[in-house]
Amino acid sequence: MRCKRGGTPNCKVHSWQEELKKLRSILLDCGLTEELKWSQPCYTYQKRNVLIMAAFKDYCAINFFKGSLLKDTNGILTEHTQAGRQIRFTSVRDIVVMEPILKAYVYEAIEIEKSGLKPHIEKNPEPIPEEFQKKLDEIPSLKAAFEALTPGRQRAYIIYFSAPKQSKTRESRIEKYMQHILDGKPFYK
Repeated sequence: MRCKRGGTPNCKVHSWQEELKKLRSILLDCGLTEELKWSQPCYTYQKRNVLIMAAFKDYCAINFFKGSLLKDTNGILTEHTQAGRQIRFTSVRDIVVMEPILKAYVYEAIEIEKSGLKPHIEKNPEPIPEEFQKKLDEIPSLKAAFEALTPGRQRAYIIYFSAPKQSKTRESRIEKYMQHILDGKPFYK
């Protein structure tokens, strides 16, 4: 399990059981195949990931892997990642009311999979803070280690390093996590 509460009575899934069951029936009715990936129900079309269902503290959601390609004519998608988009739910009633719209989004996502379209993904869409760029230029091994990280881990570091307003705080964060980068670890471990 990805969450320490996974598989326990405290798991967030227990708060949203009726909502998740209703979503599941809609997704299966659309012709998707249900699989378990990343410890969560993932719905595929011809072995290609279309969306994943998840439970959170305040809501449950479906996350479209290529949601950025959906038209979102109803304005219900929230940005989840560069490519992914999410629809959040807090009651079975909301799901029942939205069922025809949800099905339309799912069918559109299936058509996107059939077409082979891929969302445009920018590598490090956030600019690298000048303090970190200076360290990368000064320390070749740090630059090599950073470039060896997955794009997601690179982006997480950049976001974390960029957040403080003061240069001094950004420098402090960079110093603190340099060894993590050299060890190939994400900043949150």
